[in-house]
Amino acid sequence: MSSTFVTLAEVLEARGGPLLEEEVWSLLLATAESLVDVSYKQNNMCNIISPTSLLLSATGTLAFKSCGLSDEVSTFTAPEMLQGRASSTKPAMERQMLVYSLGMTLYWSVDFHLPQNQPVQLSDHLNSLLLSMCEDLSHRRINLNSILEACESQHKASILPPPAKVIRQLVEEVFHESMDHGSLPDSNVPLNGRSQMIRERLHGEHVRPL
Repeated sequence: MSSTFVTLAEVLEARGGPLLEEEVWSLLLATAESLVDVSYKQNNMCNIISPTSLLLSATGTLAFKSCGLSDEVSTFTAPEMLQGRASSTKPAMERQMLVYSLGMTLYWSVDFHLPQNQPVQLSDHLNSLLLSMCEDLSHRRINLNSILEACESQHKASILPPPAKVIRQLVEEVFHESMDHGSLPDSNVPLNGRSQMIRERLHGEHVRPL
């Protein structure tokens, strides 16, 4: 691991629990901004975002680690990519696959280490937004620009802290944990095997809105 970057999975492992709602809004805003910028510049960007490929910087910025299709990240992979229906030559389709991956990654983050019988704490607004990102059919998913607009409106309405500040605080948690215990948290957080459970929670069977 780089001395200036940690993965989202490492942040959650250091904390031993899920992200808070305002942290999700901040990560969603920062990531959507990065994806809009990156996806228009790079046609060969990876189409899968996962907790182990989303990198948080001590300076408050984000980066993406290359993440190939594998069983481990299948939970976060858009259905059309798993089924071989995706065309890597279409930037619009690539962006919609990234939207799906990001939505599943953030929902995994609010579900992290929660007992099966404990509901995820999400507002109706955020739950609906994540649901619209995780639609199985790509044409039904919300697009990146609409995600940006929703996040910007939420930040203004709720007076949330700047995303860079939240990212720095999340990274600090990891390094504080490493100083307390003499080593960094285990970065090999198991990702697979929870797809159905996450889907059930996301679709409201276990969600109790705030």
